[in-house]
Amino acid sequence: MGESLSSATTSILSGSPRQGRRFPLHVHLTLLFTLLIFLSGTVIGVLNYMQSRETLLTAAQDVFGRIGNEAGERLERLRGPIVGAVSLLSRSRLADATTLAERLQAVPLLVETLRLNPAVSAVYAGYGDGDFILVRPLANAEQRQSFSAPRATRYVVQSVERQAGQVQGRFIFLDDKLAVLENRERRDYLYDPRDRPWYREALQVDENIETAPYVFFTTQEVGQTIARRGHRAGLVIGADLTLADLSLLLTASRTTPSSELALFDAQGNMVAYSQPARIVRGDLGGQLLRKSLAEIGSPIMAEVETAFQAGHVDEALTLTAGQQDWNVLIHRVEGAGDKATYLAVAAPEDELLVDAWRHLGRQGLVTLLILILTVPLTLYLSRRVSRDLRTLTAETRAIRRFSFAEGARINSVVREVQELSDTLGRTRRTIRRFLDISAALAAERNFGRLVQRVLKETVDAVDARAGVLYLLGDDEHSLVPEAVRRGAAVDGEDGAEGDADRGDQGQEALLASLDSLSLNGAASALDPVAGVVLSGVTAVSNLLPAGISPGPLRGILGAGPLQLVAVPLKNRSGEVIGVLCLYREQEQDAPAQELVSFIEQLSGAAAVAIENQRLLLAQKALLESFIKLVAGAIDAKSPYTGGHCQRVPELTKMLARAACEARSGPFADFDLDEEGWEALHIAAWLHDCGKVTTPEYVVDKATKLETLYDRIHEVRMRFEVLKRDVEIGYWQALQRGDDEAFARKQRDAELAQLDADFAFVAECNEGGEFMAPERIERLQGIAARTWRRTLSDRIGISWEEKQRKARTPEPLLPVLEPLLADKPEHLIEREPADRMSDSNPWGFKLQVPAYKYNRGELTNLAVGRGTLTEEERYKINDHIVQTIVMLSRLPFPNHLKRVPEIAGGHHETMDGRGYPKRLTRDEMSIEARVMAIADIFEALTAVDRPYKKGKTLSESVAIMARMARDHHVDPDLFALFLTSGVYRRYAERFLKPNQIDAVDVARVLAG
Repeated sequence: MGESLSSATTSILSGSPRQGRRFPLHVHLTLLFTLLIFLSGTVIGVLNYMQSRETLLTAAQDVFGRIGNEAGERLERLRGPIVGAVSLLSRSRLADATTLAERLQAVPLLVETLRLNPAVSAVYAGYGDGDFILVRPLANAEQRQSFSAPRATRYVVQSVERQAGQVQGRFIFLDDKLAVLENRERRDYLYDPRDRPWYREALQVDENIETAPYVFFTTQEVGQTIARRGHRAGLVIGADLTLADLSLLLTASRTTPSSELALFDAQGNMVAYSQPARIVRGDLGGQLLRKSLAEIGSPIMAEVETAFQAGHVDEALTLTAGQQDWNVLIHRVEGAGDKATYLAVAAPEDELLVDAWRHLGRQGLVTLLILILTVPLTLYLSRRVSRDLRTLTAETRAIRRFSFAEGARINSVVREVQELSDTLGRTRRTIRRFLDISAALAAERNFGRLVQRVLKETVDAVDARAGVLYLLGDDEHSLVPEAVRRGAAVDGEDGAEGDADRGDQGQEALLASLDSLSLNGAASALDPVAGVVLSGVTAVSNLLPAGISPGPLRGILGAGPLQLVAVPLKNRSGEVIGVLCLYREQEQDAPAQELVSFIEQLSGAAAVAIENQRLLLAQKALLESFIKLVAGAIDAKSPYTGGHCQRVPELTKMLARAACEARSGPFADFDLDEEGWEALHIAAWLHDCGKVTTPEYVVDKATKLETLYDRIHEVRMRFEVLKRDVEIGYWQALQRGDDEAFARKQRDAELAQLDADFAFVAECNEGGEFMAPERIERLQGIAARTWRRTLSDRIGISWEEKQRKARTPEPLLPVLEPLLADKPEHLIEREPADRMSDSNPWGFKLQVPAYKYNRGELTNLAVGRGTLTEEERYKINDHIVQTIVMLSRLPFPNHLKRVPEIAGGHHETMDGRGYPKRLTRDEMSIEARVMAIADIFEALTAVDRPYKKGKTLSESVAIMARMARDHHVDPDLFALFLTSGVYRRYAERFLKPNQIDAVDVARVLAG
């Protein structure tokens, strides 16, 4: 046949067979191979399509049946424990309870039933006298809102008691520990279990009853009630079982994008559906009902209902709906109890066969590609052999010159040439890998990437099927798997080669499947890996996959015998810190001494690098703990800012991440590398570390006269003395014989005036209202009043206060004192060390008050806004100065040198009027501007400050919008803060629900 075909082809091509023309062999071979490949490809493609079609359709029916079985098993798993729980509860002490107090003693048992059965939405008991008790979990805010329950509510107890014709309904809200949060009487709650079908049905039989599925009124989910009568007359225990999980199962079980799955009862009413939101409908009376298959709004489900009514159950069907053929299976679900339940699975046939058509098209493309490659491949085959040899010779010369660049790819049909090319390529790659690994070990700073890199390169270098890197655990009694790697051959077998994401996920799954190896006990002496730790010597041993623990690792190692090469990892002191395990196929040659030496040298360098990285990680962990220790100490110092140092870093990083993700606008080129994030993290946590130097009473000063205590109490006692003097004056007037009515009127007027004056002083002390000039004038008038002091104020006090009082001579007693006064002893001198020169090394530009503190009573009460004097406000602001000074003295490495600048810039403004360096926008880094916004926003929304209430989201954004327009904060960053949604995400995590309101971002940005 071949000769006839060749002769015919030659005749056709030559145009005159009588001339006996002959063509070269490569022309005959090319034409013959072309025809054979074309015919073979066509036949194989058609046969593959037919077989694939049959296989796919058969597999689809199998999958449909398996889905039905799984749905039945899931339903049985839901019902079984609940049936048993109801039976047990019917014999519990709840059966004998006659009062609410006695029934509440059974609440822990009911709650435990709910916890063990997440699918149960309520457990309850109905009594023959109409009493009722129910326990329901409130798992989310929506459910708690529907009951108007307290925020911490985890369970609600609904109770109805009927006594002497009176009905008393009650809701009791419990937290997660079953502590009562609220006991609420509900006169409108008149529920009578005796009217419910489940109660009446359960009383008729001495076994569990199950209602038909229906829509729960409270949760609007489809479910059914399981109930059983108790041993006490009239008692019925019930539980509501939600079937929402079945809809989730159906959604997850769709075999194709358009597949539809429905669970329904014998009447065709829906129980679960792959699109759960379409199950329930309402009737004219407002009652929630289940839709039927025909009402679900799906053409194919309407056809399914018709087929079901015709009796087509448990048989493969092909139905047409919407001008499309569907493969359908209607399967009776086992495990649904005495209520017949059916599962309908429908999938479009064209989607089921999409792989068959794709495979047929791919087969045609492959055939065409082979045809295109056949002609040049056949023509140049002979010259390619010699050309490949010349190429290999040139590559050997390059290796001799230490040039390890990738050479030309050789794909020779001659086995010896190909083997030589492969061997030379492996040699070149091995040397290059060793050099690359050596450089990587010195440069890599990430511990996880370091161990993965060491293992990957070693596995590839020795053509291992897999490798595992174990490190000695902290207890030094176990080996912990730190990295696992599949060989390139295994990746090629399962198609993971070239798919980085899939490959990384595979490595993570493998690592998670491995257990630590114990170094204690007799079993460890027999384990070859553990033996390497004990001996410190490389071990090569043969083993079968059966000797490996079951799991993914055994699956990729294959079924044949294996060779394990276990190399100890030793630190500089020669101590074993881990083991590098390589699994190779046993049919390979036994590893040569050169290969073992290569692995040992590589593992030695790796061990040193790993030890360095572990030391570095330990130091970083220590630094991190110190940072959080300082931040925690600052927050703990003041009970009113307990979360500030923890919330600001979160908001700072959220906004910085949004700036990094920006692809347009002023931050399109902004990005942070790993070192940049580390610097920002440290700066954010330590941005207020200077507050350790700020006195607590200044930070927490809630009133104007507050120091270590609130001096308003001293002022109150002076007013009390004056009021007592008025009373004494009244009685003295009566003693002198003055008119009693006039004296009483005068006394009452003076007392009323003193009360009004003190109320005004107390109001000024609160600092809630601006001190206008007329208010200050009235305050001075009140201060002019005097009271008589008869005791020395220079005894029983500290030596420091005695020194301040010694500035003025002690007056003779008794002495008249002003009601409010600014005295010399109220002025606290500033120490020379507290003064900041203009030439300070940090570049601070500060207006330092003359005194450290001014505790004058009139001065403090006359503060215009807030509660802080000029000196106290300077002391508050001084925390940022101390932050910069403290951080500047730390020996940060080069990549953290900017930490003081980032941490210390959050009180600067864009126009150069900020604090403490008066930097402008262009003089500040983006990170410092980010932290300024984070610090202000957190302060505005915080609810733990004594001097203000936490503002709502819209109020805070409005204030910051004005600050952005006034160039107090960066307008561009503020716009990004809003448009990226960072403000909203932060609010959802840290603000109280009543603070989160609507913000019109477009209107805010429009100004």
